Amino acid sequence: MQKGSVNKVVLIGHLGGDPETRFTPSGAAVANFNLATNESWKDANGDIQDKTEWHRCVMFGKSAELAGNLLKKGQLVFTEGKLQTRNWEDKDGVKRYTTEVVCEMFTMLGRKMDNENNQSSGSFSSPEQSTDTKSDDEDLPF
Repeated sequence: MQKGSVNKVVLIGHLGGDPETRFTPSGAAVANFNLATNESWKDANGDIQDKTEWHRCVMFGKSAELAGNLLKKGQLVFTEGKLQTRNWEDKDGVKRYTTEVVCEMFTMLGRKMDNENNQSSGSFSSPEQSTDTKSDDEDLPF
C-alpha cells in the first residue's frame, strides 16, 4: 500500500432502482445499482434548496448476489467501498470513461417495515471480509 494514500467511500442513500445482477462466464456475480444522496441548505433568501447526487455503484461476488436478492428500489442503504474509473471504446471507436463506487459491503437501514420483503436487515461484506450479520439497530455504526 502506498503510504499516505486512501481510497475510501462511505455512502448512505436510497436506491434508485432494484440492483441489476448478472453473472460473468466464470460464474461470478456482478450487481450494479444507483444510489441517491441528498443535501439541503438555505440560500441567501432563506429558501431551502435541495440537491440530489447520484452514485453509480458496482458490487462483486457473494455480496452482489445478496444485494440482488435483498435490496429494493427506494431502500435506505449504507455502503462502503472505493472509487474506480474504467475506460472503454464505444461502437464508434470513441474512448469513454466512467467513475463508480466499487462497494465492498452494504448494510440495509431503516425500519423493518421498510424492508417488508426482506426477513432481516443486516450487514453484508465481500468474501475476503468478515460476514458478520447485524440485526439490531444498536449495531449500526452511527
